[in-house]
Amino acid sequence: MVSFLLRGLFAALGLWLATLLIDGVRYDGPATLLIAGLLLGLVNALVRPLAVVLTLPITFLTLGLFLLVINAAMVALVAWLVPGLYVAGFWSALFASIVVWLVSLVGHALKGR
Repeated sequence: MVSFLLRGLFAALGLWLATLLIDGVRYDGPATLLIAGLLLGLVNALVRPLAVVLTLPITFLTLGLFLLVINAAMVALVAWLVPGLYVAGFWSALFASIVVWLVSLVGHALKGR
């Protein structure tokens, strides 16, 4: 449970940083970010594996680059589900997913120490 909450906090921090770096991503308040971070963690745990399995042939053909599209779709799904989180389009979702991934990577690396 603590690990899930930590993943949600890292995702919320990544979304916050994405709002600072990317013009097409914005939020209404800090509670929105926390809810979006927790929901993104849940979506990545439940929906993303199914999407990866269903798109395995195209992921294989693109040498794994289609996983970026799946990550962008997960961010767009969370923005669609959470009122107050806005993602302008595909490219904004793609860049936001990259920022969230980098923040989560660094956060988990620091947590491991």
